[in-house]
Amino acid sequence: MASKFGRDNELHAYREMLLIRRFEEKAGQLYGMGLIRGFCHLYIGQEAIVVGMQMATKEGDQVITGYRDHGHMLACGMHPNGVMAELTGRRGGLSKGKGGSMHMFSKEKHFYGGHGIVGAQVSLGAGIAFANRYRENGNVCLTYFGEGAANQGQVYESFNMAALWKLPIVYVIENNRYAMGTEMSRASAQTDFSKRGVSFSIPGEPVDGMDVRAVCAAAQGAIEHARTGKGPYILEMHTYRYRGHSMSDPAKYRSKDEVTRVREKQDPIDLVRRRLLEKWKLSEDELKAMDSEARETVNVAADFATNDPEPDPSELYTESCSDVVGCLRLRTGSRASALQGTGR
Repeated sequence: MASKFGRDNELHAYREMLLIRRFEEKAGQLYGMGLIRGFCHLYIGQEAIVVGMQMATKEGDQVITGYRDHGHMLACGMHPNGVMAELTGRRGGLSKGKGGSMHMFSKEKHFYGGHGIVGAQVSLGAGIAFANRYRENGNVCLTYFGEGAANQGQVYESFNMAALWKLPIVYVIENNRYAMGTEMSRASAQTDFSKRGVSFSIPGEPVDGMDVRAVCAAAQGAIEHARTGKGPYILEMHTYRYRGHSMSDPAKYRSKDEVTRVREKQDPIDLVRRRLLEKWKLSEDELKAMDSEARETVNVAADFATNDPEPDPSELYTESCSDVVGCLRLRTGSRASALQGTGR
């Protein structure tokens, strides 16, 4: 499959990964300036995964992921202005400034979060895939989670249901080696995450998540498997994050030499850059122009996100409390009324 990854594919992947890298670098800067608050998990180093996966999808396929989600949003085509504005809590944000880094959605782009609870997106992804099967629409749900989340119980409940009903879902395990600050071998008895579905007869395979060509090739096979009624598939992406788990993590559990070694030898953007120069004979000036374009897009997004107004306080009462209370009334009758009366 990698041999079919031609010049246009390389250029598309390069532009997409550059945009994500520059966006995340700018997000880190804004966080340091106090313009982004709360949790903020950067995707720097893992860009080839979501870009390669998206290159294998068709219109209508859905994406759901955890809290390291900015790259997924951009790869799905969500506008950088809206993503950055959500990070700074502004009206123009994709969740109207109320969700922040971990909770953004776009029905138009078939992106269903951004979820802050570890592993929660896995069961939700099964639900999306069930809806696809029920509607017979031919769509596949790509469900991303990390190797740390892979130890959550709800993951295996979801595996069981997905296998039982042959749901059109591809599980993408982004194994960046460290779940928060814990190296995977200290927390996982089985460190070959491609085998995590064996007891449910879910096939899986390990993938070089630093090479966008390998990711795209594996994605094509896995998505075809799910789309043709054969049920779920697991892709374990071997990758690496250059920054800490979140912006508040100093990452002292690994050496600087380790990070430097990966960046010098396996950086996903640099691998494509070398091929564009050596195999496809692009010039340094052409590559610099693409980088400048990405930086300009991100600068515009940052300017928008720092000048857009904050949400009106009345937004606190929309799309949340009334809907929840209404749902409670339907489910529990008078108890919901009691909860509403006490302000709980």
